[in-house]
Amino acid sequence: MEKKNLREKLTPIQYAVTQEAATERPFTGKYDQFDQPGIYVDVVSGEPLFSSLDKYDSGCGWPAFTKPLARRAVKEKRDQSFGMERTEVRSREADSHLGHVFTDGPQERGGLRYCINSAALRFIPADQLEAAGYGEYMRLFK
Repeated sequence: MEKKNLREKLTPIQYAVTQEAATERPFTGKYDQFDQPGIYVDVVSGEPLFSSLDKYDSGCGWPAFTKPLARRAVKEKRDQSFGMERTEVRSREADSHLGHVFTDGPQERGGLRYCINSAALRFIPADQLEAAGYGEYMRLFK
């Protein structure tokens, strides 16, 4: 989708986060303190990214997940901005900036913390997966 069309489709914060690698302020995102069964998809492309089953409260101020829905759902990129060494997380198809992944997550669940901007996500409730075209993920919530 062209950038012009994206500006019309997305809110200013969604555009800034996904297209310009901005970060929403901590504890302000829609999905930080959100706990319902379902999946999270890329707000730009709709590609499935994360499951509520892998979401946890890390206290960081952004939604945190222990893993993506599938390893191929996201891609990682070295990020040395702001004088830091981090690993950026982007959606595979749309190349949307999502957030960063860190190695300080729950050890018993793999040790990773995918710290993701709410503005990069759209939530699909488990009971609406079929109707929304994500029926293959219903098995996760049975």
